[in-house]
Amino acid sequence: MTEAQIRLYPVQQAEKIMTEQRPITRETPQAEPVKVPLATRPLGVFGSLSAGRRNILELIPEIATHAPILSGRTGKRWHMVMEPEALRHILRDNVTNYPKSVVTKLILEPAIGDSLFVAEGQDWLWQRRTAAPVFSHRNVAALAPVMTAAAERAASRIAKGAGRAVNCYDEMVTATFEVISDVTFSDGEGFDRASVHRAIEDYMAQTARVSLLDIIGAPAWVPRPGRLLSGAAMRQMKRVADGSIQRRRSEGNPGVPDLLDLLLAGEDPKTGRKMTTPELRDNLLTFIVAGHETTALTLSWALYLCAFAPEVQSAARAEAQAVLGDRAATAGDVAALPLIRRIVDETLRLYPPAAFLSRTAQAADRLCGREVQPGDTVILPIYALHRHHVLWDRPDSFDPDRFLDSRPADRYAYLPFGDGPRICIGANFALQEAVIILATLLARFRFDLVPGKLPQPVMILTLRPQGGVWLGVTPA
Repeated sequence: MTEAQIRLYPVQQAEKIMTEQRPITRETPQAEPVKVPLATRPLGVFGSLSAGRRNILELIPEIATHAPILSGRTGKRWHMVMEPEALRHILRDNVTNYPKSVVTKLILEPAIGDSLFVAEGQDWLWQRRTAAPVFSHRNVAALAPVMTAAAERAASRIAKGAGRAVNCYDEMVTATFEVISDVTFSDGEGFDRASVHRAIEDYMAQTARVSLLDIIGAPAWVPRPGRLLSGAAMRQMKRVADGSIQRRRSEGNPGVPDLLDLLLAGEDPKTGRKMTTPELRDNLLTFIVAGHETTALTLSWALYLCAFAPEVQSAARAEAQAVLGDRAATAGDVAALPLIRRIVDETLRLYPPAAFLSRTAQAADRLCGREVQPGDTVILPIYALHRHHVLWDRPDSFDPDRFLDSRPADRYAYLPFGDGPRICIGANFALQEAVIILATLLARFRFDLVPGKLPQPVMILTLRPQGGVWLGVTPA
């Protein structure tokens, strides 16, 4: 640690942290699952650019897992907040002062427009009121058969790889994309799912990396060259989606209502306003992007963690087999699978898909006693929060039983889906899907680590396992 880092918080606290750090980094790294090597020295502008393009989480100082707040300047002023009360203030009590950052909007708006994820103020509020009933408990439960069917197909595919290593990340991406496709455009009419998936992947690969202009805080109107040439596939995808929506408007859907049907029927209860075709399309694309990506990542990391901790995997398998027998899990089974739900919760703590959030302060404020000025970037490093040594016992260890009491003592110490009015609208959908698929797979297979094939957590837009999640698969 350098003097520059120590000046970011009170000296007494820094001395205590430095004392605590020594054993933490040297004692039991082999007993912990893979983690990100956080920064141990100031990076500067070009160091930050290099780290941000390689892995956004490498921008987080290791000391962030001990301190309540860090502040500094890398081109522009920033504050990194890990203190639960301050996070409550940002996400709930003063949420209008902390909209999504300029960088977030620059990356996502060309793909998902001014949809729920990006919109602010009244434009966000009416969309939220319109979409909220779509994700009610009743509607989410009604969509569960799609999840069960996808779990069965995933098990059939994985069974073909029994006796050798399988890239479980690829399998989980396939499974969750099947789910989100089937619950969004259930008839599939005119909607090429493979090309949609390719377009999303290509767009994110080209645009989601940090640019030098982002680091130095250039205004949004300054073009980012790396993003100017991308997006042709997304524009074509939008045209295809618009056509599918128009057909559904005119021809209807004779089957079980899907997300498109529910959104077409939805309206703002306060104004009666309904979504236009572009608004429907942008929100459906948001659900497709977020709905499959976050759940696929959660399942991939959960399978890795189960392979990392065979005793946890054995207990989870016994629970799943006792409940399911030889069938796939359903929505009705979720409440009877508490250990598997705890594995999902602990996975979201160690590897939160949205592991690094940023906001831009609109007005002067104070966080942890520190002055925040308009235009300052306020960073919510969820990855560091979930591994904070003040908030969690053995924070880098895999221990699903830490969730036996369902939530940590301070709810703002655990934010895999955010919180406040902008909490993820699809959280219950994602949790139900994750439990159904994970239980089905653990009941049928044993997963083992493959030497030399450990996944590496790398965040570009989401926290992905670089290199895939290669696990040995054996029938249970």
